[in-house]
Amino acid sequence: MIEVGRRRRTLPAPPHIVAGSLMRPDSDPVRRWLLLLADEQPPTIVEARSPELVVWSSLWPSRPDALVRFDVAPRGEGTELTWTLLVAEPAPDASKLGHLRKRINELIHRDLRYSYGA
Repeated sequence: MIEVGRRRRTLPAPPHIVAGSLMRPDSDPVRRWLLLLADEQPPTIVEARSPELVVWSSLWPSRPDALVRFDVAPRGEGTELTWTLLVAEPAPDASKLGHLRKRINELIHRDLRYSYGA
């Protein structure tokens, strides 16, 4: 697997809450945040060591080899969350790669963040 994307940002919720959200994204019907597009599928948990690590299977049937790794660390009263996109070679073309990165960013650093009221 090769790394083809990474982003680190802070979230206002503590690490155990963030890890729980990543491991069970549909557990709270009031705080739904994993809103998938037509070309996406719900992930499964490939690996988890709560609260510091969660690894998702691919969101994209067109790229079933992709994994999204989440490293979760405390940062003040909140969380520093790093996502890493891993794929098997060959890497996607620039257009597809841009789409994959953008979607992870939207889901995690927009939708998940907003679900915490930030």
